[in-house]
Amino acid sequence: MSGLIAQISTWSPTVAEFLTFSPELAWAGTLCLVMLAPLAIGRNSRTTAGLALVGLAVTAFFTVRVMGMTAADGPKTGLTPDLIGGMLIADNLSLFFKLILLIFLVGVTILWMSVSADEEEDAPEFFVLLVGSALGMALMVSTHNLLMMVVAIEFASLPSYAIVGFNKKNREAAEASLKYMIFGAISASVMLYGLSLVYGFFGTFDLAQISANVGPVLMAGGANRLLVALGLFCVFVGIAFKISAVPFHFWCPDAFQGAKTEVTTWLSVASKAAGLLLLMRIVNLFAQNAGPAAMGGVAVVIAIIAAVTCTVGNLSAYRQRSVKRMLAYSSIAHAGYMLAAAAIFVKAEFVDSFSAMSAVLAYVVVYMLMNLGAFGVVALLESKNGGDDSIGAFSGLIRRAPLLAVPMLCCLVSLVGIPPFAGFMTKWYLLNALGEANQGLYWALVVVIVFNTLISLWYYMRVVVQMFLRDDDQPAFAIPISGALLVNVCGLMLIVLMIFSNPLKSHSDQYASDLFMPTASELAKARAVDSTDDPAELGELAEPGELAAREDSRNLRGDHGG
Repeated sequence: MSGLIAQISTWSPTVAEFLTFSPELAWAGTLCLVMLAPLAIGRNSRTTAGLALVGLAVTAFFTVRVMGMTAADGPKTGLTPDLIGGMLIADNLSLFFKLILLIFLVGVTILWMSVSADEEEDAPEFFVLLVGSALGMALMVSTHNLLMMVVAIEFASLPSYAIVGFNKKNREAAEASLKYMIFGAISASVMLYGLSLVYGFFGTFDLAQISANVGPVLMAGGANRLLVALGLFCVFVGIAFKISAVPFHFWCPDAFQGAKTEVTTWLSVASKAAGLLLLMRIVNLFAQNAGPAAMGGVAVVIAIIAAVTCTVGNLSAYRQRSVKRMLAYSSIAHAGYMLAAAAIFVKAEFVDSFSAMSAVLAYVVVYMLMNLGAFGVVALLESKNGGDDSIGAFSGLIRRAPLLAVPMLCCLVSLVGIPPFAGFMTKWYLLNALGEANQGLYWALVVVIVFNTLISLWYYMRVVVQMFLRDDDQPAFAIPISGALLVNVCGLMLIVLMIFSNPLKSHSDQYASDLFMPTASELAKARAVDSTDDPAELGELAEPGELAAREDSRNLRGDHGG
């Protein structure tokens, strides 16, 4: 502890570190802009949304700029006094996710302007919470430090609790927010308990160092193995909460049902994608350092949770009459599909393969379009019929509002995974990654996913039948141009990405590669970094040769490549 305090007291971040993490700083600046602007220009909903869009555009500019720096110089860590590596990572994966998150946030903002801007009196507060949760999700995918991971998850979660219940006069929203918050608090408590066990045993928050030492512990058995396994499982609980993996999914349907549809749209993709990519980064890290032998049981656990998650999600969606609630359970099922890819990393031959990560990245991009389009149609329809989101409300939509019915058809068919929409290709990439592993466990996951796809066909097509083959003679209605443009662009992109799927796959391959990984020598130095020269204080992590690396490690900065 004294060593850490000494490092903090002498730490001085460089200009390069600030430039590397300029997207996060721009994100924070957007929060300040939205929060302080009402003091100067008054509280206007559309002006607030416009300022948020300007801030997001600036953040996207810095993100693209850092992507170019990373492509030229390799991944970087920084913004921390840690001499070995930073609490934050700037690599292809984190930067690509930030860019996708920003695009999605722009889409959600446009949807909000189409359906809620004229009624919202507290727009600055809403956007502070929305943009704040987005920053937390960006941080989740930009770390392999346990402490930063907890901070990021809570940074993403706390604003999410508030925006779910943002409509204070709506009893259903308040109830949903309360359930979400209670479940999140329990998950956070379990995660912090696990973190304390892991930190107490290994003496570090850095997962690179932990993964380098966890293999012998897990293989040895005994009380230490139980303690470490329990600690890591508790950390997994906190991530599973964000993913809505079964049995940590109970908050999801009620929160989605009670929240504004724009908020539901946001949570359905962003929090799940952030949790999944964080989990896959961690599993990849442990597979490379701990070895497949120590991780074999982890593969089975992840595979079982993935299979149960997609099955429970689809079977629950099967009986829903509310389209919002149906899509909530659908999002749980899709989280299960993507979670299956995390089991691939623990197979020895695939430790250095990026097919699983690439499949998930492509899936996230297309899933963002599918959910933005589907929930966008629901939100626009609710704004015209008094908030009714039942399947019956979609009757005759092809006659009443064809600009909603057609993109809804595209999104629903793509969610099933049927040509000619991009959802088919991304599900194929996922199944192909599982098939490449060529083991019984992964073939079983292929069968489960195909079986669940057949289940989902029925409940998605119920809505399609209602829109095109049922009619209750309700009058036609006009929809905002911005909303109609948003959902139709989503539908069109699903077709375009199916036809031109190669660019999507090649970019997914590119940004799934070159994950930040410390070199073997850096890991050796990492285990030796401590301000004390007493080998006894290094505990069981000290090995021959590590003390010799101590002096060099004092001069090692955290701006190295992976």
